[in-house]
Amino acid sequence: MFSVQPQSCSSCNVNCVRSLNHQPVCVQLQCIRKQRLKFHLLPAKWSGPITRSHIDRHYRIHSNVSLSVGTGAVPVEHDKANVNTPCAFLQLSINAFDYNCHVDLIKLLRQEGKLHRLRKARQKMSELFPLTEEIWLDWLKDEIRLTEDESDREKVYELFERAVKDYVCPEIWLEYVQYSIGGMGAQGGIERVRSIFERALTAVGLHMTKGASIWEAYREFEILLNAQLERIHTLFRRQLAVPLMDMEGTYAEYSDWADDGVPEMVTRQYRRALQQLEKGKPFEEALLVSEPPKLAEYQAYIDFEMKEGDPARVQIIFERALAENCLVPDLWIKYTTYLDRQLKIKDLVLSAHERAVRNCPWTMGLWKSYLLALERHGADHQTVTDVFEKALNAGFIQATDYVEIWQSFLDYLRRRVDFKWSRELDELRAAFARSLDYLKQDVEERFSESGDLSCTIMQIWARIEALHCKNMQKARELWDSIMTKGNAKHANMWLEYYNLERSYGDASHCRKALHRAVQCTSDYPEHVCDVLLNFERVEGSLEDWDAAVQKTETKINRVNEQRVAEKEALQARQEEEKAEHRRKAKADKKGQKKSQKVNRTGDKRKADDEYEEEWGEDAELPSKRLRGEDDFGSTATEELMETESGLFGRRAPPRKTEPPGFRKNQRASSEAPQQPQDVSKEQRIDENCVFVSNLAFNLDDPEGKLRALFQGCGTVQQVRPVFSMNGVFRGYCYVQFEDRLAVPEALKLDRKEVDGRPMYVSPCVDKNKNPDFKVFKYKTAMEKHKIFISGLPYTCTKETLEDLCKQHGTVKAIRLVTNRSGKPKGLAYVEYENEAQASQAVLKMDGSMLENFTLSVAISNPPSRKMEDKGVPSRLLGAAIRGKGRTQISLLPRSLYRQSTPDAKAENGTVSAPHTTETDGSLSNEDFARMLLKK
Repeated sequence: MFSVQPQSCSSCNVNCVRSLNHQPVCVQLQCIRKQRLKFHLLPAKWSGPITRSHIDRHYRIHSNVSLSVGTGAVPVEHDKANVNTPCAFLQLSINAFDYNCHVDLIKLLRQEGKLHRLRKARQKMSELFPLTEEIWLDWLKDEIRLTEDESDREKVYELFERAVKDYVCPEIWLEYVQYSIGGMGAQGGIERVRSIFERALTAVGLHMTKGASIWEAYREFEILLNAQLERIHTLFRRQLAVPLMDMEGTYAEYSDWADDGVPEMVTRQYRRALQQLEKGKPFEEALLVSEPPKLAEYQAYIDFEMKEGDPARVQIIFERALAENCLVPDLWIKYTTYLDRQLKIKDLVLSAHERAVRNCPWTMGLWKSYLLALERHGADHQTVTDVFEKALNAGFIQATDYVEIWQSFLDYLRRRVDFKWSRELDELRAAFARSLDYLKQDVEERFSESGDLSCTIMQIWARIEALHCKNMQKARELWDSIMTKGNAKHANMWLEYYNLERSYGDASHCRKALHRAVQCTSDYPEHVCDVLLNFERVEGSLEDWDAAVQKTETKINRVNEQRVAEKEALQARQEEEKAEHRRKAKADKKGQKKSQKVNRTGDKRKADDEYEEEWGEDAELPSKRLRGEDDFGSTATEELMETESGLFGRRAPPRKTEPPGFRKNQRASSEAPQQPQDVSKEQRIDENCVFVSNLAFNLDDPEGKLRALFQGCGTVQQVRPVFSMNGVFRGYCYVQFEDRLAVPEALKLDRKEVDGRPMYVSPCVDKNKNPDFKVFKYKTAMEKHKIFISGLPYTCTKETLEDLCKQHGTVKAIRLVTNRSGKPKGLAYVEYENEAQASQAVLKMDGSMLENFTLSVAISNPPSRKMEDKGVPSRLLGAAIRGKGRTQISLLPRSLYRQSTPDAKAENGTVSAPHTTETDGSLSNEDFARMLLKK
């Protein structure tokens, strides 16, 4: 709970730490400020409000979570069980702007019945924050119960006036008019009641769901007074012209009350209001069923009313939305902007601006709009200055916010000066000097930067001195200060200064500024050199021209040398990164292969053990087939497939002769899926089938996953995944549909990622029946409307590449080249609408940089597909001839090799190099002997 046990504070080394809710808090003033600075809550020399308290309020309303002042931005749950009056007072002594603590203190004092201290606590909170409807109603009811004489009633009236200014709440207005009726016996009481009723109707009389209660109370009051019938008629007519809920009952009541019936004009107004009510009912129903804060529903309602164009209705829906979303700055900005541009009523506009900055003081845009509104409506200078000082103490969250608010105030002061009287001009200069000191000290101490890197305020000051005051000496001093703050390397800053001298200075200072610019500029030196040469062409002598040419040439040569060195260093760094990437990829691949090898070895041993257990040691094993025996029949039924990547599918190993019961026992023990060879040939229809490859070997339940994946293309008849003899999935399968119309839809899923790998989908074609069938998705000839890009970073995405390429034409398609595992190769093909756009892209993008990678761009000319010669397999001939092993060398003499001519046309992704081919002519033994003896 609460104890006063001295402890040593780690920040100020003073025995002043007290326990607050079991958390140590130092109550020394300097330590408190240090904690505030630590979490960027406010400047060092400022004791104003902390904006986190407003965020506390947001958490309080929506999630019952507060932000402790001792922990800055760490949300902690509010421990209501341990909160008592001493704790709350101590917390407020540390941070008077803790919204949650104010609420807890008011509840505690109300429960304890300490009315005097309760009134002070409420008064203090209302000075710091706008109060919610619930807090105001509790306060008003407590004060009404304590009312004894007329002086107390006036205090309650003042309290009501403060309450209706925070938010537009029908309940508070209804309580106000009911309280005023109790004082109608005083002098002028009836007129006062009527005045309050009229104000209430203006504020909330258009509230579609709650406004009717104010109208009915007003009518009941007039009926109670036995007022003139015309007053009551007028109230009925006014109410029936407003779209309110239960309008039908009001119309029926008026029909019964009026002796002469309802006038025709009133009926027309009623019907028109009824039509408006029907338009607004969907929005009211949406608000009724939605959960707080209902921001989206209110936004839609506001847009509807703004389109309808009734300013009064727009105002009331804005007020309703802000009552439930008081901490949304964008909503306040939208409301105040509407009032500034449409209604332009001084009291209404300034009141809305004041409430906006009280609810969202951390939003710079609201303060900026407030200052403009005060100036627009002719507020006195002291009022504008006071509002500006409050803005500086609002605790903005960005350094640039302070720069903008200072700019707005300086613009206001500049518009006040006529530059003939020294008093306003001296005030403007003093404000400029103060702004620079404030940004340098307070803002830079809090944010570690001034927020004005380009010294915009000093530039404006210099231009005012040069244009209005004709004081070029002061303007040059300001620009010297600007250049010493790290801006001398920027060409645009020097050109701005040069333009100032060109407009208000002389040629000598222009020349001096340009010479300094050539010497100091590092971002665009060529441009500065051109400006200097052009200036000397117009203003300079021959000696000036020679000096300028010599200075610019020296600068350009030095810059070119630096750029060449930087480019070489960048290329070397890129090569190192690529080499490191290749090493990592190689190591990863090696580790993956090693793990797969271990897994496969374990599976193989397990399968061998099961095989021995099935047959036993003395059982007769199936005889082995000799090499080449019975191969023709087995290979004749194999399906040789080709995927869209251009690679032939591997043939499954020949099926071994299995003992009886082996398949049954293996299925029972390992539950491996059935082989595709087990499906009868009559059930296989190649026209209704697609071949799926490049799947991960460790894919779980391939049949179920692929069935779900292809279900959207058509009815899947069967999925035939291919497994090895020991039940390991081999990474490819066949998917057969009931209808061949599903095959084109299935082919659209080609390259779709499945468990991190691109899935290849191609037509299912028997290579024995169609040996000439080839499937390759992309063209191999030159495509003049398409460009080929290499050197891309491996992290480059399609969106990044599209943003880069669409600057030079309309991009129709982009293809990032990947390997079989789905990892990018740093290559891409980009298709444009026509050849002209592709040529323009090559000219602009070739040699450009992307994420420190140099891009190479050319017209698309893919390498040709080098297919293997179609020959009769040796196994088909029944021969047991082995192919040439890796370690065997060719015994053909070198003289039989000849160099082939390089291709005339360069291909993307290939290197033109000489290669060897064998001669086609047959030679006899004598020819061989003659060549071997040839010297």
